[in-house]
Amino acid sequence: MAQGRLKFYILAASPGLSPRNLTFKHGDTFALFNAEGDIVPGGLGELGLYHQGTRFLSRLELFCCETKPFLLSSSPSPDGLLIQVNLANPDLLAGDLFVPRGALHIKRLKLLYEGVYYEELIFTNYALESLEVPVRILWAADFADIFEVRGVKRARRGHVLPPEITEEGVRIRYHGLDGVDRRVEIFFSETPEVLSPEEARFFLRLAPRHREHLVLSVRCVVGEEEPERHSFRKALFLRRSERKELLKASVRVESSNEHFNRWLERSEYDLFMMLTRTPYGLYPYAGIPWFSTVFGRDGLIVGLQTLWFNPEIARGVLEVLAATQATELDPVRDAEPGKILHEMRLSEMAATGEVPFGRYYGSVDATLLFMILAGAYYERTQDLDFMRRLWPHLELAFEWMKTYGDLDGDGLVEYQPSEEGLVNKGWKDSHDSVFHADGTFPKPPIALVEVQGYAYRACLEMARLSRALGKHDLVLPFLSRAEDLREKIRKAFLQGDFPALALDGAKRPCLVRTSNPGHLLFGEALSESEAVALSRALFSPDLFSGWGIRTLGRGEVLYNPVSYHNGSVWPHDNALIAQGFDRYGLKEAVERVFRGLFEASHYFPNHRLPELFCGFSRRAEEGPVQYPVACSPQAWAAGAVFMLVAAALGLRFTSRGLAFVKPRLPEFLSWLRFKGLRVGEHSVDLEFLRYGHDVVVNVLRKPKAVEILVVK
Repeated sequence: MAQGRLKFYILAASPGLSPRNLTFKHGDTFALFNAEGDIVPGGLGELGLYHQGTRFLSRLELFCCETKPFLLSSSPSPDGLLIQVNLANPDLLAGDLFVPRGALHIKRLKLLYEGVYYEELIFTNYALESLEVPVRILWAADFADIFEVRGVKRARRGHVLPPEITEEGVRIRYHGLDGVDRRVEIFFSETPEVLSPEEARFFLRLAPRHREHLVLSVRCVVGEEEPERHSFRKALFLRRSERKELLKASVRVESSNEHFNRWLERSEYDLFMMLTRTPYGLYPYAGIPWFSTVFGRDGLIVGLQTLWFNPEIARGVLEVLAATQATELDPVRDAEPGKILHEMRLSEMAATGEVPFGRYYGSVDATLLFMILAGAYYERTQDLDFMRRLWPHLELAFEWMKTYGDLDGDGLVEYQPSEEGLVNKGWKDSHDSVFHADGTFPKPPIALVEVQGYAYRACLEMARLSRALGKHDLVLPFLSRAEDLREKIRKAFLQGDFPALALDGAKRPCLVRTSNPGHLLFGEALSESEAVALSRALFSPDLFSGWGIRTLGRGEVLYNPVSYHNGSVWPHDNALIAQGFDRYGLKEAVERVFRGLFEASHYFPNHRLPELFCGFSRRAEEGPVQYPVACSPQAWAAGAVFMLVAAALGLRFTSRGLAFVKPRLPEFLSWLRFKGLRVGEHSVDLEFLRYGHDVVVNVLRKPKAVEILVVK
């Protein structure tokens, strides 16, 4: 492989992210622990406490009686805000006293809030005698950039200053090459018996049935910012208040199936975890650990997935991406006027230009998805004032599509690989995801099939918005361009027995079977007969694993079920295709995708679908195979279930209310209920009951102003 193609590859030289790792996030801070609740070396070396793309703690270990406690259990709390770890002592000799295993119980409660990590340790003595328990907490701070953790080698880096012991705890500072000071501050609720730059020692005296509490807090500071440090209980109260506000703004969903409820609840918790408050509104960060930041494409797709569930997410995405839209040419950042952001990083390597991702605009599709989400948001909310404010950004986006997006003037949207950034610029952006049938890489510029489907849908949404805004002279040109695109797709991509993945610079098609053409269904760029034919092909054994539609067919030369994009299964990819099936009334196809992902969710810890999983064919008594470095949680994997529900029910928003087009429920759901589904200024409660292939929609609560239609 060419070194340039591997520049930002995530190295996996040893076993990767364990499904038992404990993960949580708040704002620009996230943490990864092992199952015992410690941060230790191992795997990819990815464990740590991170803030704004920098690892502030690279070690945090708990020892009791000079040994590591036994793990009893560890998991997120039911509301997803805390991590809970239960530990116990092994058999111990404490002086002349024998302490049988399990006599000392240790509970670790972990919380993040506004740049501060909190941990409450609760020690309970269940022995018949009093215990004197020596406790050690050890830490280290390497201030590694997230790209260093991923495997990127640096020629040089900043320096860590000698740790300082203060009246409150320990402070460790790092002076970066970007001129920014970063520091980590470690505090304790009780004064340690011994405090050094690397550890704190406590001696707890526990009478029988006695309990002691100890709180550790770690503040991450960048530059002049100083996050406020609260008590553990106040920080937890503030987190719960935030969650209540999100729940209040979201639809409450329940069903007849407990496994489905758990998948839905976990997806909701993960979605709320990934949401970050910005000056412009909520934004779903992409994934932990590698992509915990603003990604344009990911945020736009999450906005589409959750539009019916909570439209404020889509609004925040549109606001953030409008505010960061490119206004000038900058080849290093792949920026062009009107283009929508690919990703934004706050770390040292981004600030120094060691990686081009401070504000990077490499995506070929985010600008098109921006127009699509804007149109879908208007259909959902009828918020014309917001559309008027957004319109200049939409015009710039469309102008980019016509000019910079069409590199050779043929009416299609293409991209060139970047020397410093991405080689491939669609959602399958790994170095080897686009190729000809013989495995050779195509010469650019590259026109991806799904991107043309997005462009077609974007033109339709721009026509819709033009009509709504009274810009009637623009409607016909937008519609005309859409029809031209549809014809170009048919002529250039649909000439074989399966749509081409892409066209190379000589307009030769890449004739490989992939999931990409499924997005033409989402874009509604196919005829009815073409959609039916594509649906059948996507469910061939070549592409459908039994758990979901693979990214690449088994018969292709670069097929590998353990690859990132060449044979794996991605939940968001399947959800977008399922929504496309719904648009063509292909309800059996929707149900098949829905059922596959639902059953896959049974096999992942806490019913959390990861970013992707391996594409091995389904076998009896075996679950799906984990992908070694998948992000988990991943926002658009969490959002997949919401899009699947909407696709199954044929949910549409109209100017006067709601419509359900050919609603179906999969066999594993007897009933489904929505509470608080907002329609304009109102909200409704609904119940869906399955009778064979039919669904009865019961209106539990509805204002007179809201119209509800069921189209069979």
